[in-house]
Amino acid sequence: MAERTDSAAPAPGHSLQARADAFLEHLRHERRLSPRTLDAYGRDLALLAAWLADAGVSDWAAVNEHHVRGFIAARRRKGASGRSVQRELSALRTFFRYLLREGLASGNPGQGVRPPKSPRKLPATLDPDQLGQLLDAPADTPLGLRDAAIVELFYSSGLRLAELVGLDLGDVDLGDATVEVTGKGAKTRRVPVGRLALEALRRWLAVRTDLAAAGERALFVSERGGRLHPRTVQARLRRLALERGAARNVHPHLLRHSFASHLLESSGDLRAVQELLGHANISTTQIYTHLDFQHLAQAYDQAHPRARRKREPTR
Repeated sequence: MAERTDSAAPAPGHSLQARADAFLEHLRHERRLSPRTLDAYGRDLALLAAWLADAGVSDWAAVNEHHVRGFIAARRRKGASGRSVQRELSALRTFFRYLLREGLASGNPGQGVRPPKSPRKLPATLDPDQLGQLLDAPADTPLGLRDAAIVELFYSSGLRLAELVGLDLGDVDLGDATVEVTGKGAKTRRVPVGRLALEALRRWLAVRTDLAAAGERALFVSERGGRLHPRTVQARLRRLALERGAARNVHPHLLRHSFASHLLESSGDLRAVQELLGHANISTTQIYTHLDFQHLAQAYDQAHPRARRKREPTR
């Protein structure tokens, strides 16, 4: 009986996955994408690599449009939503642009494939009364003051979860009422902070040293003194919503959607909202890079429900 040698060719899926792993390292170190985005790319490419391996394809350079269409059809038969398949096709196209740049492919097989249509789902939002129920309850413990500041800042400035937990003390300018945010692709932007959020931040900062470890730079810290983890923020929001009788599950993106919806409804300034949210593109809409910060701050101050100054009482 012939002995097995170490020079046996690797299984098709192994070489496919190795290339995908190299691409993920490129995204991590050169494009500096967030962990959640990297996880999504990894899952999507792993699904594609497994399907190709089952189809006998062992090299990305051999993938053609026929394979891509077959993969999409297989995913749809398994019940994948149109939105999921759109995301997977987008990941494939981005991956092949990387392979082309590295000289590892001669074309992009996903470029000519149309993604399946899916009904456009409007983002859920909270109305001002629901937000008031969530935001206006009193807090007097360090954790309660921290959570109140987090919720206010989410709604005041439309931050993503990763942006909020990544904030350092030096990113907040209480005097200027702004915060410096590092968004997707390590791009920074300066956004206004509303009056009520500033008050909540000041109350939190007054007790932050009760929790923060020595030398910790993070704006929001856990009970152990270190930077707050995204999952902790999500869990605390769910708990807060239950304690205050919220009618629905509250999560960071719900507050971001509410911020954008209420600001756009009040101001009608789509360009300002795009800038404040840090969107490079919204569908086919190009970002408006010539809109200066003073205009953004003016639109924000005039329109955002929790940024307006208190009116003087009538006499």
